[in-house]
Amino acid sequence: MRMVQGKIAVVTGASRGAGRGIALELGAAGATVYVTGRSRRGGPTTMNRPETIDDLADAITAMGGVGIPVQVDHTDDAQVEALFQRVRAERGRLDLLVNNVWGGNEEEIGGKPFWEEEMSNWERMFVAGMRAHVAASRYAVPLMLEQGRGLIINTSFYDRGRYTGTFWYDLAKNGICRAAFGMAQQLRPHGIAAVAVSPGFMRTELVLAHFGATEETWRSFSDLARTETPRYVGRAVVALATDPQIMVKTGQSLRAGDLAQEYGFTDVDGRYVPPFEI
Repeated sequence: MRMVQGKIAVVTGASRGAGRGIALELGAAGATVYVTGRSRRGGPTTMNRPETIDDLADAITAMGGVGIPVQVDHTDDAQVEALFQRVRAERGRLDLLVNNVWGGNEEEIGGKPFWEEEMSNWERMFVAGMRAHVAASRYAVPLMLEQGRGLIINTSFYDRGRYTGTFWYDLAKNGICRAAFGMAQQLRPHGIAAVAVSPGFMRTELVLAHFGATEETWRSFSDLARTETPRYVGRAVVALATDPQIMVKTGQSLRAGDLAQEYGFTDVDGRYVPPFEI
């Protein structure tokens, strides 16, 4: 069943992790998906990882969608603007923007108080994180305004007001949620929805590598018992993108586990994974 057949989507920061899972699920549902990132086949890749947006685009197309890789540095507004100009020129419209790009290196932050942390930690999380979400939305919205509909989804981390334990990370992730809320207020009269969606503890490529695990062996690691694949949040995105009553949710911060219960989907292995809580 092609639930978003013919829909045009942009997923930012899609080389790996949540972005990759979201793009794959959109492809499986029949969408045309522009996937952005800095890692290209045959060129330098982030952290020398093997995943690239080219391989992802091929996988999307193989699943029945249309995958289009676009190399974008989301800290450069000119590159971001050019991305949406290309979407306009090639497709004439945009139905869905998933802001997933993230520049933070929270794994490098040792939980020190903010007055002892380097300000560069905030710069990475703000410029290539929260600000990048707003910048992409700024250039995407004119396309949506012309058709009088659309959906913007910011991926973030939401845990019902609990403190994440790391000041810069907490500030940036809550800012991303608040950005969706603010955009929703201005976009509601135009029929465009904006929400934030929080995945749980994902078995991303980096998480599996950290534990020395694979998708075949992760069950033997007790620390991974509560994890989900990145495609779980992808299924949440597809559910939201096909909800005819999406405007009811505009401005909200949502969790993949809650959405799985509401819309009746599971992870790729058939498991229902409850929302991750600290």
